[in-house]
Amino acid sequence: MEKQNLAELEEVLAYRFSDRKLLVRALTHSSRAHEARSETTPNSPQNDRPEQDNERLEFLGDSVLGWMVSDWLFHRFDAFHEGQLSTLKNHLVSANHLVSAAQQLDLGRFLNLGRGEETAGGRTKQRLLVNAFEAILAAVYLDGGIEAARVVFLPRILPKSDELEQLAGTTAPLDYRSDLERLVRERNLPRPEYILVEEHGPGHARIFRVEARVGPNLKATGEGSSKKIATHNAAHGICDALNQS
Repeated sequence: MEKQNLAELEEVLAYRFSDRKLLVRALTHSSRAHEARSETTPNSPQNDRPEQDNERLEFLGDSVLGWMVSDWLFHRFDAFHEGQLSTLKNHLVSANHLVSAAQQLDLGRFLNLGRGEETAGGRTKQRLLVNAFEAILAAVYLDGGIEAARVVFLPRILPKSDELEQLAGTTAPLDYRSDLERLVRERNLPRPEYILVEEHGPGHARIFRVEARVGPNLKATGEGSSKKIATHNAAHGICDALNQS
Protein backbone atom coordinates (compact mmCIF):
# COMPACT_ATOMS: atom_id res chain seq x y z
CA MET A 1 0.00 0.00 0.00
CA GLU A 2 1.34 3.41 -0.97
CA LYS A 3 2.61 5.63 1.82
CA GLN A 4 0.68 8.52 0.28
CA ASN A 5 -2.62 6.68 0.82
CA LEU A 6 -1.70 5.84 4.40
CA ALA A 7 -0.83 9.47 5.11
CA GLU A 8 -4.14 10.59 3.62
CA LEU A 9 -6.10 8.23 5.85
CA GLU A 10 -4.11 9.32 8.89
CA GLU A 11 -5.06 12.91 8.08
CA VAL A 12 -8.75 11.96 7.85
CA LEU A 13 -8.50 10.11 11.17
CA ALA A 14 -6.54 12.98 12.73
CA TYR A 15 -4.17 10.35 14.12
CA ARG A 16 -0.60 9.51 13.09
CA PHE A 17 0.59 5.96 13.73
CA SER A 18 3.90 5.20 15.38
CA ASP A 19 3.72 1.75 13.77
CA ARG A 20 2.15 2.07 10.34
CA LYS A 21 2.24 -1.69 9.85
CA LEU A 22 -0.76 -1.84 12.15
CA LEU A 23 -2.71 0.43 9.80
CA VAL A 24 -1.66 -1.60 6.75
CA ARG A 25 -2.83 -4.79 8.46
CA ALA A 26 -6.14 -3.19 9.48
CA LEU A 27 -6.86 -2.36 5.84
CA THR A 28 -5.84 -5.75 4.42
CA HIS A 29 -8.71 -8.10 3.61
CA SER A 30 -8.19 -11.85 3.82
CA SER A 31 -8.58 -12.12 0.03
CA ARG A 32 -5.41 -10.05 -0.45
CA ALA A 33 -3.49 -11.97 2.23
CA HIS A 34 -4.44 -15.29 0.60
CA GLU A 35 -3.26 -14.04 -2.78
CA ALA A 36 0.02 -12.85 -1.28
CA ARG A 37 0.64 -16.26 0.28
CA SER A 38 -0.03 -18.04 -2.99
CA GLU A 39 2.35 -15.70 -4.83
CA THR A 40 5.20 -16.14 -2.35
CA THR A 41 8.05 -18.55 -3.11
CA PRO A 42 10.57 -19.99 -0.61
CA ASN A 43 13.19 -17.62 -2.03
CA SER A 44 11.03 -14.47 -1.74
CA PRO A 45 12.80 -11.51 -0.07
CA GLN A 46 11.80 -10.51 3.45
CA ASN A 47 9.85 -7.50 2.13
CA ASP A 48 7.75 -9.72 -0.16
CA ARG A 49 6.46 -12.04 2.55
CA PRO A 50 2.65 -12.40 2.76
CA GLU A 51 0.67 -9.69 4.49
CA GLN A 52 -1.44 -10.41 7.53
CA ASP A 53 -5.17 -9.81 7.16
CA ASN A 54 -7.34 -7.72 9.47
CA GLU A 55 -9.52 -10.46 10.97
CA ARG A 56 -7.77 -10.64 14.35
CA LEU A 57 -7.72 -6.85 14.61
CA GLU A 58 -11.44 -6.78 13.77
CA PHE A 59 -12.07 -9.22 16.64
CA LEU A 60 -10.18 -6.98 19.07
CA GLY A 61 -11.74 -3.78 17.72
CA ASP A 62 -15.23 -5.15 18.21
CA SER A 63 -14.50 -5.72 21.91
CA VAL A 64 -12.76 -2.37 22.42
CA LEU A 65 -15.64 -0.56 20.73
CA GLY A 66 -18.18 -2.36 22.90
CA TRP A 67 -16.29 -1.39 26.05
CA MET A 68 -15.86 2.27 25.01
CA VAL A 69 -19.54 2.64 24.14
CA SER A 70 -20.64 0.91 27.37
CA ASP A 71 -18.36 3.11 29.45
CA TRP A 72 -19.58 6.30 27.76
CA LEU A 73 -23.26 5.36 28.10
CA PHE A 74 -22.81 4.35 31.75
CA HIS A 75 -21.36 7.74 32.69
CA ARG A 76 -23.50 9.87 30.36
CA PHE A 77 -26.92 8.45 31.26
CA ASP A 78 -26.76 7.72 34.97
CA ALA A 79 -30.56 7.52 35.28
CA PHE A 80 -30.99 4.84 32.60
CA HIS A 81 -31.66 1.26 33.63
CA GLU A 82 -29.78 -1.71 32.21
CA GLY A 83 -32.33 -2.41 29.47
CA GLN A 84 -32.14 1.14 28.13
CA LEU A 85 -28.35 1.10 28.15
CA SER A 86 -28.34 -2.22 26.28
CA THR A 87 -30.73 -0.84 23.66
CA LEU A 88 -28.45 2.10 23.03
CA LYS A 89 -25.28 0.02 22.97
CA ASN A 90 -26.77 -2.47 20.52
CA HIS A 91 -27.72 0.39 18.23
CA LEU A 92 -24.35 2.15 18.39
CA VAL A 93 -22.26 -0.98 17.70
CA SER A 94 -24.59 -2.39 15.03
CA ALA A 95 -23.34 -2.80 11.48
CA ASN A 96 -26.15 -0.59 10.16
CA HIS A 97 -24.94 2.26 12.36
CA LEU A 98 -21.18 1.74 11.93
CA VAL A 99 -21.30 1.53 8.14
CA SER A 100 -22.22 5.22 8.02
CA ALA A 101 -19.09 6.11 10.01
CA ALA A 102 -16.99 3.91 7.73
CA GLN A 103 -18.44 5.60 4.65
CA GLN A 104 -17.77 9.06 6.08
CA LEU A 105 -14.12 8.04 6.41
CA ASP A 106 -14.27 6.80 2.79
CA LEU A 107 -12.67 3.54 3.97
CA GLY A 108 -13.58 1.67 0.81
CA ARG A 109 -10.99 3.69 -1.09
CA PHE A 110 -8.21 2.54 1.22
CA LEU A 111 -8.98 -1.20 1.48
CA ASN A 112 -6.29 -3.63 0.34
CA LEU A 113 -8.31 -6.28 -1.52
CA GLY A 114 -7.56 -9.35 -3.55
CA ARG A 115 -8.39 -9.33 -7.25
CA GLY A 116 -11.53 -11.41 -6.84
CA GLU A 117 -12.95 -9.27 -4.05
CA GLU A 118 -12.06 -6.13 -5.98
CA THR A 119 -14.00 -7.38 -9.00
CA ALA A 120 -16.95 -8.33 -6.78
CA GLY A 121 -17.33 -4.75 -5.54
CA GLY A 122 -15.72 -5.30 -2.14
CA ARG A 123 -15.00 -1.60 -1.64
CA THR A 124 -18.69 -0.91 -1.15
CA LYS A 125 -19.70 -4.01 0.85
CA GLN A 126 -21.09 -3.17 4.27
CA ARG A 127 -19.45 -6.14 5.98
CA LEU A 128 -15.97 -5.27 4.69
CA LEU A 129 -16.32 -1.60 5.59
CA VAL A 130 -17.51 -2.30 9.14
CA ASN A 131 -14.81 -4.93 9.69
CA ALA A 132 -12.16 -2.47 8.51
CA PHE A 133 -13.58 0.26 10.77
CA GLU A 134 -13.30 -2.04 13.80
CA ALA A 135 -9.84 -3.23 12.73
CA ILE A 136 -8.55 0.35 12.46
CA LEU A 137 -10.00 1.08 15.88
CA ALA A 138 -8.00 -1.86 17.24
CA ALA A 139 -4.90 -0.62 15.41
CA VAL A 140 -5.21 2.82 17.03
CA TYR A 141 -5.79 1.15 20.41
CA LEU A 142 -2.65 -0.99 20.06
CA ASP A 143 -0.61 1.93 18.75
CA GLY A 144 -1.75 4.70 21.08
CA GLY A 145 -3.84 3.21 23.87
CA ILE A 146 -7.49 3.42 24.88
CA GLU A 147 -7.58 7.21 25.14
CA ALA A 148 -6.38 7.61 21.56
CA ALA A 149 -9.03 5.14 20.38
CA ARG A 150 -11.67 7.00 22.35
CA VAL A 151 -10.71 10.41 20.94
CA VAL A 152 -10.52 9.20 17.33
CA PHE A 153 -13.62 7.01 17.18
CA LEU A 154 -16.27 7.97 19.74
CA PRO A 155 -17.13 11.31 18.07
CA ARG A 156 -17.69 9.45 14.81
CA ILE A 157 -20.34 7.12 16.16
CA LEU A 158 -22.17 9.12 18.84
CA PRO A 159 -25.30 11.01 17.77
CA LYS A 160 -26.84 13.79 19.82
CA SER A 161 -27.96 12.89 23.33
CA ASP A 162 -31.59 13.73 22.60
CA GLU A 163 -31.60 11.20 19.76
CA LEU A 164 -30.31 8.55 22.15
CA GLU A 165 -32.90 9.49 24.75
CA GLN A 166 -35.66 9.03 22.20
CA LEU A 167 -34.21 5.70 21.12
CA ALA A 168 -34.13 4.55 24.74
CA GLY A 169 -37.78 5.50 25.15
CA THR A 170 -37.32 8.24 27.74
CA THR A 171 -38.89 10.98 25.66
CA ALA A 172 -41.66 11.07 23.10
CA PRO A 173 -40.23 11.52 19.61
CA LEU A 174 -41.23 14.91 18.22
CA ASP A 175 -41.57 15.82 14.56
CA TYR A 176 -41.33 19.60 14.58
CA ARG A 177 -41.91 19.88 10.83
CA SER A 178 -45.31 18.25 11.24
CA ASP A 179 -45.98 20.30 14.35
CA LEU A 180 -45.18 23.49 12.44
CA GLU A 181 -47.50 22.48 9.58
CA ARG A 182 -50.29 22.06 12.13
CA LEU A 183 -49.61 25.43 13.75
CA VAL A 184 -49.63 27.40 10.49
CA ARG A 185 -52.89 25.75 9.41
CA GLU A 186 -54.54 26.63 12.71
CA ARG A 187 -53.40 30.27 12.44
CA ASN A 188 -53.97 30.71 8.68
CA LEU A 189 -50.30 31.44 8.08
CA PRO A 190 -48.29 30.70 4.90
CA ARG A 191 -46.81 27.24 4.56
CA PRO A 192 -43.23 26.90 5.87
CA GLU A 193 -40.28 27.13 3.50
CA TYR A 194 -36.86 25.59 4.19
CA ILE A 195 -33.66 26.93 2.64
CA LEU A 196 -30.18 25.44 2.95
CA VAL A 197 -28.03 28.47 3.73
CA GLU A 198 -24.68 26.88 4.56
CA GLU A 199 -22.77 23.65 4.89
CA HIS A 200 -19.25 23.37 6.23
CA GLY A 201 -16.78 21.02 7.87
CA PRO A 202 -14.77 18.03 6.58
CA GLY A 203 -16.44 15.33 4.53
CA HIS A 204 -16.74 12.95 7.48
CA ALA A 205 -18.30 15.59 9.75
CA ARG A 206 -20.38 17.98 7.64
CA ILE A 207 -22.55 20.54 9.40
CA PHE A 208 -25.65 21.87 7.64
CA ARG A 209 -27.49 25.11 8.44
CA VAL A 210 -31.10 25.49 7.29
CA GLU A 211 -33.36 28.53 7.58
CA ALA A 212 -37.09 28.00 8.10
CA ARG A 213 -39.45 30.78 7.04
CA VAL A 214 -43.15 31.36 7.59
CA GLY A 215 -44.19 34.47 5.71
CA PRO A 216 -41.93 37.55 5.72
CA ASN A 217 -41.50 37.88 9.47
CA LEU A 218 -41.04 34.47 11.04
CA LYS A 219 -37.58 33.00 10.57
CA ALA A 220 -35.38 30.54 12.46
CA THR A 221 -32.19 28.66 11.67
CA GLY A 222 -31.14 25.19 12.70
CA GLU A 223 -27.95 23.18 12.40
CA GLY A 224 -27.30 19.47 12.25
CA SER A 225 -25.16 16.68 10.86
CA SER A 226 -27.72 16.18 8.05
CA LYS A 227 -30.17 18.40 6.18
CA LYS A 228 -33.02 16.51 7.82
CA ILE A 229 -31.78 17.23 11.36
CA ALA A 230 -31.02 20.87 10.51
CA THR A 231 -34.52 21.31 9.04
CA HIS A 232 -36.06 19.69 12.12
CA ASN A 233 -34.15 22.09 14.40
CA ALA A 234 -35.12 25.12 12.32
CA ALA A 235 -38.79 24.12 12.48
CA HIS A 236 -38.37 23.72 16.24
CA GLY A 237 -37.29 27.36 16.49
CA ILE A 238 -40.42 28.67 14.73
CA CYS A 239 -42.68 26.33 16.74
CA ASP A 240 -41.25 27.83 19.93
CA ALA A 241 -41.81 31.38 18.64
CA LEU A 242 -45.43 30.64 17.66
CA ASN A 243 -46.20 28.89 20.93
CA GLN A 244 -44.90 31.91 22.88
CA SER A 245 -46.83 34.48 20.86
